[in-house]
Amino acid sequence: MKHQLTEILDLPGVIVKEQKIFNQTIILEVEKHDKTARCPVCNCVSRRLHQNHFSLIKDLPWGEKEVFLRINRRQFKCTNCRKPFSESLDFVEKRQKYTKRYALTIIEKVIKSDLRNVAIQNNLTESKVESMINYVAQLTLPISLKSLKRLGIDEISLVKGKGKFIVVLVDLDSGKLIGMVKEKKSKAIKNILTSWGHPILQQIEEVSMDLCQQYKNLFKKLCPQAAITVDRFHVTKILHEELNQGRINQKKTAESLEIKPRQKLFSSLKGCKYILLKREESLKPEQKQRLSLLKEASASIKIMHDLKEEFTSIFDQSKNLGEGTLKLADWLLKATPFLPKTVKTIKNWFGEIVGYFEQKTTNAMVEGINNRLKVLKRCAFGFKNFDNFAKRALLHWHLTDSLA
Repeated sequence: MKHQLTEILDLPGVIVKEQKIFNQTIILEVEKHDKTARCPVCNCVSRRLHQNHFSLIKDLPWGEKEVFLRINRRQFKCTNCRKPFSESLDFVEKRQKYTKRYALTIIEKVIKSDLRNVAIQNNLTESKVESMINYVAQLTLPISLKSLKRLGIDEISLVKGKGKFIVVLVDLDSGKLIGMVKEKKSKAIKNILTSWGHPILQQIEEVSMDLCQQYKNLFKKLCPQAAITVDRFHVTKILHEELNQGRINQKKTAESLEIKPRQKLFSSLKGCKYILLKREESLKPEQKQRLSLLKEASASIKIMHDLKEEFTSIFDQSKNLGEGTLKLADWLLKATPFLPKTVKTIKNWFGEIVGYFEQKTTNAMVEGINNRLKVLKRCAFGFKNFDNFAKRALLHWHLTDSLA
């Protein structure tokens, strides 16, 4: 029976000596199988037992029953240096009243829910759950950045509609969140980056960002060796906005001039915005027919749409930096009369945009993390305290590392 309980408990090097059941609670008396311990002072192995110290530790539940471990953290006396010491237990930290794996499970629940409900469901106090979060955060933070080579940066709104943005920093190779900044100010971002240390900043080879001059200036100073790449989809977004505005302007012009055939045609094509912006190759037959009618209604819309399709194919099909740069330069000449805003933006960021053709780096991974952060925020019914949000967000991506 004791052997079976030991197997069920599944704590390496730990044996169950006795089991007691009280209603919905199971208490297991356990101890380490090894009869020796290593002195932390002189590193010598000792068999000389000095004292027994029993404590009650909460562990993972067994079905509907709570499980507590009555553990004997034995105290030995070193035969070499004569100093007493307590044996180390891999599954629980000193002075903690819960196992590492139990803390891990609770924090996984907190990340997917909110602290109050997790505390109620697991018969814990909110302060106890908070202490678990802080305990694991101490083991996790700061995150190791020794392998950081490619960095992604973007921002999300912490409070919708309030104009408050937080900055998100992502390791593009590992796909993990590595930092968050409370506000979108150069000084605040710089403080976080410089806290990583000069060696880390010098090893960054590429930074992917949106069309933000503030970010560009900051990384030019802090990481002059890093190639700055503008995410192609942010440029595409500007192109789409200008194309859609052209559609709206054409419709308004037709209505103001009372050109009835064109006015009727535009009116019959309401709700065609996404047909115009979506890749033509991805459209269904009926959508392609509507697109064809829209192009017939306006020659300029046809040209703008064709330029949009050509722009996409340049980024999809160009095999190297030289080919992509030449094709994009030719495209700018053709697009200038029809998409002046987009052309101006590309010219201002030309070096950073064509950098895409070398590594094909995008901020898609960062956008995915941003979406996950919004889900975490909603699950917790929002966060009034940024530090709590940042702590739980980082634990979401690095939780298993901290308790490995």
